[in-house]
Amino acid sequence: MTGGPAEETGPDVPHPWPVPAAPAPEHVEPRHRLHPLSPALHGAKSLVVVIAGLSWSTLSRVGFGTFAAMVAVLALGATVLSVVSWYNTGYHVVGRELRVYEGLVWRRTRAIPLERLQAVEVVRPLLAQLTGLAELRLEVVGGGKTEAPLAFLSVADATALRTRLLDLAGQAPHAAIPETATAGPPVPVGRPLHTVTNRDLLVSQLLTPQAFMLPVGVAFVVAQFLTEGSWSFIAVASTVTAMAGVLLQPIRRVLDDWNFRLDRDGDRLRIRNGLLETRAQTVPLNRVQAIGVTWPLLWRAKGWLRLRLEVAGYSAAEPDDRNRPDRLLPVGDLPTGEMITAEVLPGVVVSALPLTAPPPPARWLRPLSWRVLGAGLAERVFVVRSGLVTRQLTIVPYARIQSVRVVQGPLQRRLGLATVHADTAGGAGAAALHRDLAEAWALAAELTARARAARLSD
Repeated sequence: MTGGPAEETGPDVPHPWPVPAAPAPEHVEPRHRLHPLSPALHGAKSLVVVIAGLSWSTLSRVGFGTFAAMVAVLALGATVLSVVSWYNTGYHVVGRELRVYEGLVWRRTRAIPLERLQAVEVVRPLLAQLTGLAELRLEVVGGGKTEAPLAFLSVADATALRTRLLDLAGQAPHAAIPETATAGPPVPVGRPLHTVTNRDLLVSQLLTPQAFMLPVGVAFVVAQFLTEGSWSFIAVASTVTAMAGVLLQPIRRVLDDWNFRLDRDGDRLRIRNGLLETRAQTVPLNRVQAIGVTWPLLWRAKGWLRLRLEVAGYSAAEPDDRNRPDRLLPVGDLPTGEMITAEVLPGVVVSALPLTAPPPPARWLRPLSWRVLGAGLAERVFVVRSGLVTRQLTIVPYARIQSVRVVQGPLQRRLGLATVHADTAGGAGAAALHRDLAEAWALAAELTARARAARLSD
């Protein structure tokens, strides 16, 4: 027998790499399954998709009997697959990790380190509300989407698991109990902060450009009838379809923010909202990366504003803002907004934040809105302002700044301007637009120093 040198495999020959000693066996809790009704809910959703996919034309071609048989067969297949998936899906907590097991042919295990946990949501779609179930969704740092959506659990199990995961996420790596020492006086548990009235919510969505498009569409159809003396089906149908599409976003926002309530529970915020799909979101305050304040044009007459959170893990949420789980205040006045902001960022007063405008050369790049632009350094936060029609204010705590960049475009170089970006772990951060070049470098150096000092103090 010929070939290369024989491979030594005897017991006394050491491996070319170090082999760690086997850890001592420890007690691991058994895997938990999802609620037994989970396959039924997934099957019901699949049935809706199947019926929508087959369409009315299929029914007219094959007849009602064949159509019903096709729906039954496809729904049965989807239900069987849901049952098999439920049987092979499990989860349990190992140390400071949540492990989720799934898959029949291709087994997959997801291990989610709880120190990266940003927020936990208990979501109850309409079918889940009717059956007393809930879905648990986790948001983690750097997640491109929601991690480990456990659908479905009983409401009690989902709430208990949420509390357990948040407690473990707040522990030091080898701590036995969560850290509770915080600066300042203790905060009462479960203290209500604010409830948005549904009337204000409805009025706020009526004061949107989408709502003002409705009379324009109706006037167009009526004008066509008056000029031509007859209704045009195509014109009416296209106008109705367009108006439905335009109004869909405000209607969704009303449904999503219905019965909005904000509570303070120790060092966490609890946000509850929703009509057809209820949400109970829990956000640790130390995970908040920034707060955004928005004054839409049509809201300014009533003195209303909107607050949103920037939390790491939410940056890849839906781009249309429909189900973004970052709402802090859907609509409210300035005193309410300042009260809530002070709960999240103690000592920050929105109306008293220092802001300086960019130099006059910025008018060549922003001829209409250069006077609105602003940036400033407060005691604990970096703040920037922008927007002519929709005024926006972004507040970033120094401790949450991950990096600072000075960026110059071709036109900025000719004008001696630059933009200073303060990046956070959660997403866009804040950008001081079109500052004088020397000021921009000084601002970047000051932000870097304050961010380093704030992280050390934390």
